[in-house]
Amino acid sequence: MTMSNVESNVRPEYDDEIQKIADYVLNYSIDNDSPNSADAWNTARYCLMDTLGCGLLALRFPECTKHLGPDCADQITPNGARVPGTSHRLDPIKAAFDIGCMVRWLDYNDTWLAAEWGHPSDNLGGILAVADYISQKNVSQGRAALTMRDVLEAMIMAHEIQGVMALENSFNRVGLDHVLLVKLASTAVVAKLYELPRERIMAAISQAFVDGQALRTYRHAPNAGSRKSWAAGDATSRAVRLVDITRRGEMGVPGALTAPQWGFYDVLFSHTNKDLALKPESERRFTFQRDFGSYVMENILFKISFPAEFHAQTACEAAVILHPRIEDRIDDIEKIVLTTHESAIRIISKEGALNNPADRDHCLQYMVAVPLLTGDLMAEHYEDDYHEQHPRIDVLRRKMVVVEDEDYSKDYHDPSKRSIANAIQIFFKDGSSTDKVAVEYPLGHKRRREAGIPILEAKFMASLATRFVESRCDEIVELCADQARLEQTPVHEFMDLFVIN
Repeated sequence: MTMSNVESNVRPEYDDEIQKIADYVLNYSIDNDSPNSADAWNTARYCLMDTLGCGLLALRFPECTKHLGPDCADQITPNGARVPGTSHRLDPIKAAFDIGCMVRWLDYNDTWLAAEWGHPSDNLGGILAVADYISQKNVSQGRAALTMRDVLEAMIMAHEIQGVMALENSFNRVGLDHVLLVKLASTAVVAKLYELPRERIMAAISQAFVDGQALRTYRHAPNAGSRKSWAAGDATSRAVRLVDITRRGEMGVPGALTAPQWGFYDVLFSHTNKDLALKPESERRFTFQRDFGSYVMENILFKISFPAEFHAQTACEAAVILHPRIEDRIDDIEKIVLTTHESAIRIISKEGALNNPADRDHCLQYMVAVPLLTGDLMAEHYEDDYHEQHPRIDVLRRKMVVVEDEDYSKDYHDPSKRSIANAIQIFFKDGSSTDKVAVEYPLGHKRRREAGIPILEAKFMASLATRFVESRCDEIVELCADQARLEQTPVHEFMDLFVIN
């Protein structure tokens, strides 16, 4: 066997996957290419409302707001991007972090579940910060402002990149956090907002892949903690930074994915993935179930009922249903059987002490115990003080048995269903029991969209009321209710409505 002491230094073309993403953001027309384009645009409007509302609600929590504001005190940024619900005017990189941090803090924004999980509206941090900055700068230079249609288009495309990549590519299986896909999607659409040419967009995307990726350590027992609440803000902010570097002429890394030994596939995606390791080298790469379009936005899952990890949403709903039937028999409970799907077991089923709010909102048993006891689940229920004052929560947790229903796990991955089923049955010391209460689809699922939208709108209005006077709330709601008018509104004028002076 002959070994070479030199490497071939023929610079490759950009990896096909990188080209595919760049061509999508440059060339895809949502109006012309999607049979459901109206649904995509309309859902994006609801997504914008819900995402901003989640961010405003988070401003009530000091653990969130301590992360917000300029890196240097009294820093002044001309045409700086605004952070909704605050008086901050920041450079787009920090503004992207702040908006992303707010949006994700309460675990209440939209969700996508497949081989990988995630929250595509996390990308709004980078999208809104950059769009506001560009719009203000354009107007100051006598050029046309960006409109909210540009923002909605970027949201649809970011959702699609993150969501389609997640359909068959499991990053959690190799220990990587799903915010990798936030960084990737935000990089692509922010580069488009800056009107970068194809090669520059590919260069920016390549930088996102070689950038090093976050580990899931902070999402799982026994290390679950508050980093999971700002990780997406960090990812979308990093995307803005990488695009800025690329705008300045920094070269890309064409073989970022496929370079033998040094590329993303060999370093981070194949060797530690047993399923992939058994495949031929040519197949140890991303797979795509479908082409990029607007499928993900059309089918996005809204968190409407509870600020809780999405795999537990239907369990919480079942607990609310059971509450009036068992509230007078709490002390008589012998056993609580939680029937769920494999992903929920792997992510949020845990026992033992829960050390912080982030630990509790990723504990299936905790998220079921609270609504069984109270009939509801709110962000405040995860706080240390609440937990300490309600010892019966942990008593109920210790009585819970978690089992997998293989049909639930199968339907979770079925593209025609994408259910997130959970069921609860309670057994009492006298031998009696409740019925088994099962909920297959949460209120925010597309199959329950008609019932969910009025509640989503009410959630948005309640969120606005936590920060603004009634007249401002009415002005924002009226604008957001009018699809055509919203799309035509300049981004900086839209953001003006969310400023606190």
